[in-house]
Amino acid sequence: MARYIQAKTILSTVKHKPDPYFGLSYNMNLYRGCQHGCIYCDSRSKCYQLGELSDIRVKENAINMLECELRSKRTIGTIGFGSMNDCYMPVEKEYQLTRKALEVIKRYHYPIHIITKSNLVVRDIDLLREINKVYAAVSFTITSEDDNLCKTIEPCAPTTSERFEAMSKLSSEGIYCGVTLMPVLPFINDTVENVVSIVEKAKAAGAKYILAVFGLTLREGNREYFYDALDKLFPGIRARYEKVFGMQYNCSSPNSSELYKTFNRLCNEAGIATKMEFYKPAQIVELKLF
Repeated sequence: MARYIQAKTILSTVKHKPDPYFGLSYNMNLYRGCQHGCIYCDSRSKCYQLGELSDIRVKENAINMLECELRSKRTIGTIGFGSMNDCYMPVEKEYQLTRKALEVIKRYHYPIHIITKSNLVVRDIDLLREINKVYAAVSFTITSEDDNLCKTIEPCAPTTSERFEAMSKLSSEGIYCGVTLMPVLPFINDTVENVVSIVEKAKAAGAKYILAVFGLTLREGNREYFYDALDKLFPGIRARYEKVFGMQYNCSSPNSSELYKTFNRLCNEAGIATKMEFYKPAQIVELKLF
């Protein structure tokens, strides 16, 4: 059951804007917590102090704050959705904060980048079409080509096939779409076969780019939850993590060299970029009088 909270601010400024990976100048989280239950979620890390992720808190004043903050901004830059939770998790069907935020952003002519695991994004295709006149990117996080494995590691999120279907619909409307192929879990889905299938399906769905990281990050809070999940779902894998990675933060796949080589070759052959094209402000043309 979701509950309301009051937010002190709604837009956070990215330290080095735009950030080099996703092109963001601002981040926005309309909710606290997430319902998708992904076993690897970094938002569980103690440093974020979010508490139990399944405890969903709705930022009741988010839309009014967004309006005020956009009105006062001097620099237009890309607003990111989805840094600490999925803005299209199931609770969005009821509260519609994401849709309301898009309506405000459309009026202020800001660019956006949505990162999601949900096909609910298709609901807002009318607003995305309008915002796309400035810049709109939608990245679908895809970690496994197999729906069964997807439901194991991302139990409450829509399946991979549902995400690709949503991507296809958005792409057909001219929305700039791609894949965030991350995280890829060592000893679970870090296979060449997985990468090959995801690239092929992304191409068929109209993806223009794929951003890949072959590994994951683990820190206090997240690590313990992830290891408990491994014990339940993949017996024996935890011991391999502890042996190979110890208490490391970055846990790159032992297969990463081969995976990147295969990934880059396939993307090149498919005409899919491995970096995004970011929002660029319209150039002002000065007219000279003679």
